[in-house]
Amino acid sequence: MLLSWREKISYGIADMGFNFYWANIATFLLIFYTDVFGISAAAAASMMFMIKIINAFTDPMIGAAADRTASRFGKFRPWLAWMALPLAGAAVLTYTTPNLDGDGKLIWAYGSYLLMMVCYTCVNIPYNALSGVMSSDPQERSTINGLRFIFAFGGSTLVTAATPALVHWLGGSNEKLGWQLTMAAWGVAASILFVLTFANTRERIAPPAGQKSNVWQDVRDLAGNRPWVVLFFLALIIMVTITLRTTTAAYYFKYYVQRPDLMAGFVPAYMLSAAAGASLTPVMTRFMDKKKLMIILMSITTVLSALFFIVPKDQIWIMFALQVGLGLALGPKSPLAFSMYADTADYNQWRTGRRATAMTFAAATFSQKLGTALAVAVIGSLFTALGYVPNAAQSTGSQAGIVWLMSLIPAAFALLAVAVMFFYNLDSTTLKQIQAELATETK
Repeated sequence: MLLSWREKISYGIADMGFNFYWANIATFLLIFYTDVFGISAAAAASMMFMIKIINAFTDPMIGAAADRTASRFGKFRPWLAWMALPLAGAAVLTYTTPNLDGDGKLIWAYGSYLLMMVCYTCVNIPYNALSGVMSSDPQERSTINGLRFIFAFGGSTLVTAATPALVHWLGGSNEKLGWQLTMAAWGVAASILFVLTFANTRERIAPPAGQKSNVWQDVRDLAGNRPWVVLFFLALIIMVTITLRTTTAAYYFKYYVQRPDLMAGFVPAYMLSAAAGASLTPVMTRFMDKKKLMIILMSITTVLSALFFIVPKDQIWIMFALQVGLGLALGPKSPLAFSMYADTADYNQWRTGRRATAMTFAAATFSQKLGTALAVAVIGSLFTALGYVPNAAQSTGSQAGIVWLMSLIPAAFALLAVAVMFFYNLDSTTLKQIQAELATETK
């Protein structure tokens, strides 16, 4: 079924709102904790790792709740309206720095960050699932997911470019106040976008009539769903790859290149090129199988990431050129993967006679959060081992570790993603057959 452009765009704009949070977390939160709030790198990394692990386990619970939501607005759309403001409030608390001692700071960081991530999950999981029930057409799914990630990368570009300036503008000489007010501004903007998505989209695909299943049955179904299992590990590995580079970039330019001002252009360069790559996804999937395309994209990512290892610190233009190339390669990855998640929900319904769309996406984001947690743990452990000292000149070993985290380590994970993708067995021919049979059953 074909969707109007109004509905496609209305779906996509919410992902800009999500990246008002996600880009801040990925790019600035660790350095906020270490250089503004005053938590050690080891303590901050450990805290973020633990919260990601805890929050990862809330994803399936929220997914199960969304699958079982019954309202006149559908199963998934209401969550965008219900949880928009609570998420904004939790984000402001996370970037608030009360005057506490060392243990008090850690307790505050644990509590506020966990609250923000749970609220984020309550909006994001139903939003992801919504893409799987708006249309059953694989190409329409590729299109709406391509659009959402254009908006997502646009949001990330805006956040990474504007946040440092907003912190200075809103806080003046008070950097702590600047961060708090900046997150309030991003939270209000995101809430408006979530409500617009809620108002202008529709859910059209429902579980089979009379479906009876419980949460553990949903989990067992996913465990037996080979294409989904492959995507689970793929998402984890790719998220490690991306998070390593995104989080390390601020340290890379501050301590290795010694040009922290370049961050205002470096991350946006990636985001803009990623948006361009995402916009090409529906075109590429018309001519190439999704599995083959994903293998090509992650192979390019491997090579370009590894090349960062040999870039001299004064060759800024090479850094930016590689960053743009990585954006073009990784941009299509996100809409491609989310389109494939929706395909695995169809496969699950065809194989078992049951459908749990939100659980399918929730368990996928579970793996992404594990990947983010693993990446932060790697960064924190390496920084601690090599003697990282906040706001000071770094040792030779610490600088070398930062370079490895920007280059060879993420390249190794990208290469592992290529290997994992060879086990994916849901090609376009098989998917067409499955969806034809499902359409026959519902008539």
